[in-house]
Amino acid sequence: MTTALRWALIGASDIASTRVVPAMRALGHSVDAVYSGSAERAQRYAADNGIAFGSSDLAELLALDIDAVYVSSHNDLHHSQAIAAIAAGKHVLCEKPLALSIDDAENMVAAADEAGVVLAVNHHLPFSPVHQRVRELVQSGAIGKVLSVRIGHAVLLPERLRGWRTGGARGGGVALDITCHDASVLNPLLGRARRVTALGVKQGPWAGDTADAIMTVIEYDNDGDAVIAQTHDAFTIAFDTTSFTVHGSEGSLFGRNAMTQDSAGTLELVDESGRSEVPLELGRNLYEIILTAFAAATRGEGAPTVSGRDGVETLRVALAAQESITTGQTIHLC
Repeated sequence: MTTALRWALIGASDIASTRVVPAMRALGHSVDAVYSGSAERAQRYAADNGIAFGSSDLAELLALDIDAVYVSSHNDLHHSQAIAAIAAGKHVLCEKPLALSIDDAENMVAAADEAGVVLAVNHHLPFSPVHQRVRELVQSGAIGKVLSVRIGHAVLLPERLRGWRTGGARGGGVALDITCHDASVLNPLLGRARRVTALGVKQGPWAGDTADAIMTVIEYDNDGDAVIAQTHDAFTIAFDTTSFTVHGSEGSLFGRNAMTQDSAGTLELVDESGRSEVPLELGRNLYEIILTAFAAATRGEGAPTVSGRDGVETLRVALAAQESITTGQTIHLC
């Protein structure tokens, strides 16, 4: 059962209109209001998306009779806006990254805990069919001891999104946009990241000097065993599909089209008996999965798919990659 929540949007964003609002409505939730720093944009966005109320006054929005807010504003605003919503007693689903510093992210988690509200992060990948099945197979011992993971998450950034994401002033750049998504599936599979080394370059035609293509190596502590993960994250690659590969002592798993916003992909198991296609239960909207778990959590039933605490740990990896690019050093996390 899904509790029908009354939502307000903080941020008149593309992902809200294209992904999250349709998922909310498909589950019977209502989207009652939207906030933007621009009153004109808030009202235009409200009209375009069938939302009754648009405002540039955050306090006015938070005073409405709503249950929860979805924060999808610029990354540098997540912390202050989520804290305001939590103070108003609202549950918060926040876009990734949770914040731009670990201190701010921890502050958000602590504030939500103290207020008794749910804080979750809108990482769509962990409960996709590919990643759920990978975790099940690894936990069952299907590939033996995990040795390494390789992620291909290099895509071409759509033209409509080539704004603040391609610069660093508002928390843009590929590490905070994509590498944190990688961490959202690596962390529950492998455990805690120990150290991160990354190289980044600028390849795209857009303005700014923020790295838009990076390769990262992460060492994980997997129940006392060291596992190495390698990621290629970029805004500049037009002719490839995303991938997720797990190598173990007794076999390997090859996921294709595995790092997308859709319930899609294939998974192949290769071991001493040969190659076999792994059946996947495709079709369920990934954002509906997130919202169903979130609504249940607001009733005290279970946990969000990615909690605020989980979001702190995905941010930790992304920030370490960003710091490694800047300093040229390996960043030790524990």
